[in-house]
Amino acid sequence: MLIAFYTLNVMSRIWRTIKGYLFWTYDRGSFHYDVMVTVILLFIFISPRFVDFGDQPAAPSAHLSQLIVTPDGTRGLIFQTDAASVDAQDMAMVRANFMRAVRPVAGNVTIDRVEPLRDQSGQIVAYKAWAHR
Repeated sequence: MLIAFYTLNVMSRIWRTIKGYLFWTYDRGSFHYDVMVTVILLFIFISPRFVDFGDQPAAPSAHLSQLIVTPDGTRGLIFQTDAASVDAQDMAMVRANFMRAVRPVAGNVTIDRVEPLRDQSGQIVAYKAWAHR
């Protein structure tokens, strides 16, 4: 009878402690509060070494309209973009499409000249344009 009462008392205390942890009822600065905070911090800092959460940085998006802007030294700008973003059949269309790509970045500019950039095989890979305001 005494053993049963002691076991019941111990189980009641254990259950009360577990319930206090689950419902976060301990006062700040108490032993049990410090234990809960320590367990949380251990989970935050140690679990990524053992658990694969599947979080990865986002892959860089491949923008077709990537535009590189550099100053030309004489109050003008040099714009360079991929050939796919100014795709056209003749230089007049290239100039118009280039202007459409440049306008959101630089505003109203006047394009002086446009030159194609070619790779070793002769294919046009990019266009370079000189412009001023």
